[in-house]
Amino acid sequence: MRVVSLIAFLFLIISCSVSRNPLREQIKALQKGAIKDDTSFVYQLPFEPGKKRFVVQGYFGAFSHKERAALDFKMKKGTKVLAAREGVVIRLREDGDKGGLKKEYRQFGNFVIIQHADSSRSGYWHLQQNGVVVNVGDTVKQGQWIGISGNTGYTAFPHLHFIVWKSVPGSQWQQVPTRFQTQKGVRYLRAWKWYKRNNSTETKTK
Repeated sequence: MRVVSLIAFLFLIISCSVSRNPLREQIKALQKGAIKDDTSFVYQLPFEPGKKRFVVQGYFGAFSHKERAALDFKMKKGTKVLAAREGVVIRLREDGDKGGLKKEYRQFGNFVIIQHADSSRSGYWHLQQNGVVVNVGDTVKQGQWIGISGNTGYTAFPHLHFIVWKSVPGSQWQQVPTRFQTQKGVRYLRAWKWYKRNNSTETKTK
């Protein structure tokens, strides 16, 4: 818990501002159950069955997610990263060899981007150098091993940055929140909470 406390302190001293993006309020309502969504795809947590991970930064977080509907899962270097949803690998990078709290390191972040059947895309960032185990054009299954977590790019500590986008008419891409199957049911994840993945590899669709 000492690491978690240090991370919390770091986030607090760096910034206390929040995004004015209207999606931020929508996500808060979804997390609280004030509005219901039973039609969106249910993603699988991007790590091995039976394991649990801590969400250190959530949607529109004050540190580096001020304008990002993204999630950061605390992960040690070398942890297996699994596909949260099936699809086709359309982009990747694994030759980045730098990481830390310098914005110029952002370009060195290793990643995998997967396109799904509904044309949405999911991205997995900060992977280890030479830590991608799929190729562009590969069709991957939900729960398939796609990479190894690391600390490349603009990072304060080793973690997995996960984000989903969808195509919107009149715009290029819009970030969207995602529901996940957890041991306690289907949830919109929140920062500063632990989430455990079921031992089962099955994921509900509603």
